[in-house]
Amino acid sequence: MKIIDTHCDALWKMQMAKREIEFDGPLEFRNAPELETNVQRLIAGGVKVQFFAIFILPDVPTTEQWQHALEQVDLFYTEILGKNPEMKHIRSFSEFKNLKPGEIGAVLTLEGADCIGNDLMKLETLYRLGVLSVGLTWNNANLCADGQGEPRGGGLTSLGKEVVALNNENGILTDVSHLSDRAFWDVLDVAKYPFASHSNARAICNHPRNLPDEAIKALIERGGFLHLVFNPPFIKEDSNTATISDLIKHIDHICSLGGVKHIGFGSDFDGIDNFVDDLSHAGEFPNLINELLKYYSEETVKGFAYENFVNNVSYKS
Repeated sequence: MKIIDTHCDALWKMQMAKREIEFDGPLEFRNAPELETNVQRLIAGGVKVQFFAIFILPDVPTTEQWQHALEQVDLFYTEILGKNPEMKHIRSFSEFKNLKPGEIGAVLTLEGADCIGNDLMKLETLYRLGVLSVGLTWNNANLCADGQGEPRGGGLTSLGKEVVALNNENGILTDVSHLSDRAFWDVLDVAKYPFASHSNARAICNHPRNLPDEAIKALIERGGFLHLVFNPPFIKEDSNTATISDLIKHIDHICSLGGVKHIGFGSDFDGIDNFVDDLSHAGEFPNLINELLKYYSEETVKGFAYENFVNNVSYKS
């Protein structure tokens, strides 16, 4: 079964390896065991499209963040696309339908707008480089909005609203994962294409990174998507372990809110330290699919895995 995974942090991990910060040297995207989303694992898991986030930790000095972003974009082009003929760059959502058997689509995204500062030309440069989804924050606050980790819980700034407006004009998804609750609602007021790339249901696991029922319903009403994240602390309260059955509780709940056609997957592989049992890398996606098929029809599971997203985003390009 074909899979779309709308969030991983392989670019960040590869950058850390190249800089020899957390690893002894560069990681080969083809088969490095340190990469949960390497080519071999994507093939084994049936992943047809993988989203790759540009992510810069907030402790990187402001003056260096744009350079860090460009380094990750360079890795996307040279190490992921350049060395692996299976990987095909998706520059518009309409290109999903052009993928041939054996090809894996690669989508570039931005997780946190810190790197652009207040320079919207940098954002437009990222669009030209292929970014198709923009998350305004990580957990911290920046010039666009507050993230879930910012105690004041502020909403969108004037700059943040400009960023969303540019996303709208260019058919770019605005990612609400990581936003403060207030910023989420501000985004929903102005975004044409809202999307949660990797979040779960707060009613099942009371974590601030998850969305409350009111937010999930509003996202559904706006035609947005909620893609489930595989990080155990976001699946099961006060726990660093979780099972696939625990994850399915979130899917069941979102379906009960009317979201059966709005669910997808956003693993957060290469960005998490703990894993769902039997779901520790992209090659293990079939374990999730096989478990879902015990409870849902094949058509519904295909929707979760691929078709919900593809059938509803192609018009944006």
